[in-house]
Amino acid sequence: MKKDIEIPVAKDVYVAIIHEWNEEFLSKDWNAYIINNRSSQIDMVLVVTKGFDGDRKTSTMRHGIGVVEAKAFAKIELLQEEVLSLNNEFFVTYYADDKLYEKRFLVAKNTVSESVLQHIPIIEKEGVWAT
Repeated sequence: MKKDIEIPVAKDVYVAIIHEWNEEFLSKDWNAYIINNRSSQIDMVLVVTKGFDGDRKTSTMRHGIGVVEAKAFAKIELLQEEVLSLNNEFFVTYYADDKLYEKRFLVAKNTVSESVLQHIPIIEKEGVWAT
């Protein structure tokens, strides 16, 4: 029965967009990270990303992250400036506590800029939270 189905709520896992220096290209880039603020690791992390706004859209990208340790983070992808003018969706799926969790994060179009940066714990850099 429907009342017997338990849908676990994903907590303490976040996505943030970080503005950081790229030594290889000698430029500041925007990078998306997954942050595990849980007291235990998360396994088989899969992140599906896409950008969209009306008729404009990007390719759908799938990132197999694997394991993210407790109180740690992992880089998802580089976000080009042009993509930040679109809504960017990050659909995160992972296993923890013998259950499958999933959560959708959204970075609204034109909301990522240097003027709205804030401190992102665990990564210890400046960035923008995905909601």
